[in-house]
Order: sequence, then C-alpha cells, then structure tokens
Amino acid sequence: VLSQLPTDFTDCSEFGNRFCSDSSRSPSVRGVLYFSITVALLLTISGNMAIIFSILYFKQLHSPTNFLILSMAVTDFLLGFAVMPYSMVRTVENCWYFGMTFCKIHYSFDLMLCLVSIFHLCSIAVDRFYAICHPLHYSSTMTLAAIKQITVVCWSVPAAFAFGVVFSEAYASGIEGYESLIKCSSLCPIVFNKAWGIVLFTVGLFAPACIMLGIYIKIFVVSQKHIRVLSQTHKHRKSDMKNELSKSKDKKAAKTLSVVMLAFLICWFPCFSAILLDPFLNFSIPSPLFDALNWFGYLNSTCNPLIYGFFYPWFRKAFRYIVTGKIFNSQLRTTKLLSED
Repeated sequence: VLSQLPTDFTDCSEFGNRFCSDSSRSPSVRGVLYFSITVALLLTISGNMAIIFSILYFKQLHSPTNFLILSMAVTDFLLGFAVMPYSMVRTVENCWYFGMTFCKIHYSFDLMLCLVSIFHLCSIAVDRFYAICHPLHYSSTMTLAAIKQITVVCWSVPAAFAFGVVFSEAYASGIEGYESLIKCSSLCPIVFNKAWGIVLFTVGLFAPACIMLGIYIKIFVVSQKHIRVLSQTHKHRKSDMKNELSKSKDKKAAKTLSVVMLAFLICWFPCFSAILLDPFLNFSIPSPLFDALNWFGYLNSTCNPLIYGFFYPWFRKAFRYIVTGKIFNSQLRTTKLLSED
C-alpha cells in the first residue's frame, strides 16, 4: 500500500472516500462474507459467555486455574464483542468509515487483547507448573491474592504497551510515505517499522512461546517420572490413591491447556510473522492477505470454548444446565461438576 502513494501527495481532502474499493466485491460475495463472519462472531461471544458464566456461577469451579481461564475468556469475549464487528465492516466493505482516531483506538484494543491472551497463557502455564512439579507449595503460592495480582499484570502491561505504541506512532517512525498513507487512505492502515516489528514479534509471540514450551516440557518430564514411579508400586493406601488421582487430574488439565496454547500459536503465528517480515519486504504483502491472517488469529477466540467443551466434561455439564434453564435453581450452584472417578 505504501509503495502506491507518492511521498509528495499529502492533500487528499478533496478525494473523500475514493480510496475505498466501492465495487471490488459483488453483493452476493459481501452477503456470504457478512454471514460467515457474523456466525464466527456470535460463536465467539456466546461460547466465551458460557465459560464466564459457568466459572462464576458454579462454586466447585472456583479455583486459581479456572479464575485465570475466566479472565482469558473475558479477553476473547471482548475481542468478539468490541473488535470483530468493526473489523468485519472493514474487511467486507474494504473501507474504514469510523475515522482515524477510532482506528487507533480499535487497533490498540486489538493489539492489547492479543497480548492479554498470551500473558494469560503464560500465567496458566506457570500455575500448572507449580501444581504438578511443586504440589506441596501450590496452595501457598497460587493464592487468590496472587491470582488477582497476576490478572492485573496480564491486563495492565499489554494495555500500556498497545495504547502507548499505537497513539505515539512510534511503530511508524522512519517509514517513508506513512503520513501520506494516513491522509489519503480510508483503510485504517497500521504498519510497523523494522524495529517495532521485531519487538512485537518477540514480546507478543516468540519469548512467551519459548517460556510456555519450556514449562510444558518440564511438566511432561515430571509427569513421565510420576508414571514410572506409579508403575513400580503395586499397593497403595487410600490416601496415596487420592494423591495420585489429584496428580492425574492436574496432568490432564495441563494437557488441555497445552492444546489451548498450541491453538493460539497456530492461529497467531502467521499474523505475527507477516508483521515481522512486511517492513523487510518493503511493505509488499497484499492488504487482503494481511486481513485474512488477522482473521485467522481472531478465530483463536472462537476455538477456545470449543477446546474446553471437547476436553472438559465440567464445561459440557455446565453448558447443558445453562441451555436447559436449570441454572435458575439456586441450589444448583453447589452441584458437583467435577467427577471423583
């Protein structure tokens, strides 16, 4: 996009919205796109609302790990509710109608929520590490107060980073033709220079991915050690069996959350890679491809409730109670969703 604009062309007020592609898509194609994206948007909102309500409503689900999952579900819900609708209009109409100030607010929230998700995934990995590798210290380390502090960090640091970088326009420093692009384009263009592209890729994906992979590899090694010890022991007291059951549940939770982490990396890696490579390719990546990769990342927020529903029996039970209206019975709050066998 940048290479298509002359650097000396800065007065575009007389052109209005002519830089929007008014006839690039037929009404039928636009209708299909609106329908498909709306379905994904509604699935994202409803699925994450179900997770939020389930954890808040059922007392048995009030655990440190689930409170982190709750906070991450709020992140995915906000992405579906506050970010995806505007991105849908921009994608389908190939134009941004909401002004450059709101463009920056929109992109700041978009970037912030993405980083909030990856921060939560790192926090959940640390939580599982203590639960499985240091079970004796888990209850004293991952307290409710500690979870609150972790949640504040997971939200405040990405918010400060995203809004600071976008509104200061530090990400565009040194990009030739950027000022013209802002004045002449109606597409809400946000492009990163080489330095900030590397920073965003490192902070938003590479470093957290390395941390999480290292933690889950450690968890896997410890789990395999537990299995070997268990296989060599033929007789256990009842208390020992309960401890092994607890460890087994922790390992299953770690496995499920590692799938959530893998889904995040698969969905967002192409988009972060494009942000990293685009300035080194003289901003030659086509806008439609960039947009498609961004939506592929958005779909991660749609997939998370499906992953929980597939791996967590408690979520399926809670969802059935919600759909059938049984939650209006106040006594249901104390029902057992987690099986003891």
